[in-house]
Amino acid sequence: MRLGRVATRDGVAFAAVEGQQGNEIAREIAEHPFGTPTFTGRQWPLADVRVLAPILATKVICVGKNYAAHAAEMGGPAPADPVIFLKPNTAIVGPEVPIVRPPSSQQVDYEGELAIVIGRPCRDVSAADARGAILGYTVANDVTARDQQKIDGQWTRAKSYDTFCPLGPWIDTDFDPSDVQIRTELTGADGQTAVKQESRTSLMLHSVGEIVEWVSRVMTLLPGDVILTGTPEGVGPMVAGDRVSVTVEGLGTLTNPVVDK
Repeated sequence: MRLGRVATRDGVAFAAVEGQQGNEIAREIAEHPFGTPTFTGRQWPLADVRVLAPILATKVICVGKNYAAHAAEMGGPAPADPVIFLKPNTAIVGPEVPIVRPPSSQQVDYEGELAIVIGRPCRDVSAADARGAILGYTVANDVTARDQQKIDGQWTRAKSYDTFCPLGPWIDTDFDPSDVQIRTELTGADGQTAVKQESRTSLMLHSVGEIVEWVSRVMTLLPGDVILTGTPEGVGPMVAGDRVSVTVEGLGTLTNPVVDK
């Protein structure tokens, strides 16, 4: 099932997205998408609604340097254990919402990633049992003010600006994340598109199950919490006028324009 949030003329609703591309409908979910969703009976053609970030997380946990080639391009060794940090939930935006470059940063980078969405309260989950704690998966862009990350020596400011966590277009509850392509494309103001990142989730140093186990040993995870699983090599800057698209094979494409504040 594909779960998301949509804005209609009547307000904002959780919905299940059904049908083939180009002919999809959004069926309104009553209350929330956790457990077994119930439906109100209302539905809309997907083309007639605005697709929002599929979840507004209590917290966003990110894994750094989870691809060996990315760790190398950042100038360090691959970590033996997952390196985790937090983004505020105020950084979350949905598809087609502009990523806003703050005037205090001269280099704002894209980082395409697979994201885990937690489905139930949990703590101390084993890697083998992690699937039972997961609602599904979505696409993420861990936007980073790279110059500030280097200056500060820690990552909070560089990762936390409003709009620095695009998510979407929806959560897929049946998705198998073990070995799929992840690709980031950047389209400039001249209309030329270049592939900037291209890798596979099978190259992650720490698997989805291992990540959930590691994080849940540190903190309680709540329904709707999002875990970004790390970015492959090829990170780089975005400028105003660009459009950045992150695609996870079989899951969807998340596209956002880039503007200056």
